[in-house]
Amino acid sequence: MKRRMTSRSVSLTSTFLLLAAGGTAACDNGNDSQDEGFYCADANGVVVDEDNCDDDDNNGGGGGGFFIWHSSGYRSGYPVGSRLPSGGSKFAYNDRAARSSFGLPSSGRISNGTVKTGSVGKGGSGSSSRSGSKSGS
Repeated sequence: MKRRMTSRSVSLTSTFLLLAAGGTAACDNGNDSQDEGFYCADANGVVVDEDNCDDDDNNGGGGGGFFIWHSSGYRSGYPVGSRLPSGGSKFAYNDRAARSSFGLPSSGRISNGTVKTGSVGKGGSGSSSRSGSKSGS
């Protein structure tokens, strides 16, 4: 005796396969976003007071020679005067396009130790942020 699959069995099997395929696609969507830590530092990666990277006209800004350094390896808590670990990248503190691409405010002060979750770099945006604690103040 041959057993026939009912339409309900076929429907449930199809639904399960579609859900499984969707779950696999969600796990491998090619999104390489990760947390990025941000610091105001000089050209050598030595952390300076974040007011030096504030390009808000009311603050006076820091002038040239200061950068916003970022890396997925940076954690919060590096005090002013400490050298950031190698492997980071930098952009000019007043580069509005670069700031926006990381989901940071396009101008103004960015607290040292700010961590952006889901940052993908140039052309991407972060989904949330939190500020790290300040040390050595």
